Amino acid sequence: MSPLDISLADLIARLDEELPGANELARISEARLRAQTLSDLGDQLIDHYVSKAKRTGSSWTEIGDAIGVSKQAAQQRHTPNAFERFTHLNRHSIVLAQEAARTHKHDSIGTEHLLLGLLGEPQGLAHQVLIAKTGSEQRIRDAIEEAMPPAGEKALRGHIAFRPESKAAIEQARRESDDLGHDWVGTEHALLGLIHAEESRAAQILRALGFTSDELRETVKAEIATRSAAPDGP
Repeated sequence: MSPLDISLADLIARLDEELPGANELARISEARLRAQTLSDLGDQLIDHYVSKAKRTGSSWTEIGDAIGVSKQAAQQRHTPNAFERFTHLNRHSIVLAQEAARTHKHDSIGTEHLLLGLLGEPQGLAHQVLIAKTGSEQRIRDAIEEAMPPAGEKALRGHIAFRPESKAAIEQARRESDDLGHDWVGTEHALLGLIHAEESRAAQILRALGFTSDELRETVKAEIATRSAAPDGP
């Protein structure tokens, strides 16, 4: 039995269903983009458990043995990075943001892509807050699409860089987490980071949808308190 609840047949069926009129070359391009996303998620899965192993005292030699690479290779690939404190839901939203930039054939990840990434993670608190305020996921998607820059000529291969305003929003998300006394950076902190990037497309979209930074911060605090009081925690 596969350890994942997904198969090659599932991936093929979904791609064919979502691109019914595409020719085979277009499907190859889309398959490559989705393969890259799966690869990114796999790396993040390993990073998650490497981080846990380090916190419980495992050495880089032991971690390298578990991965099947040398100590040096393990350390180079999995040394904690800028997203170390990000929850797995928030990391997934970053992957989705990269996929959104690639799908729109943009050469960098903007705050509008980050907002799409948060909207694409329905288990995240950011998604809950966004829908509760606007009443419609499609309304938000339409607003983001309207603000998107024109598509490029072709999708980029490999890594796509963050724009300066996106880097600032990500750093602000970490500060929001610190200010709230949290040891994690969740999708809710990322949403706060976006609205504080005041001149960015995402902040403009959020304000047009009726959000303000102060109200959003109070909503996030209240929702986190509610989740923390629940039996399963935040």
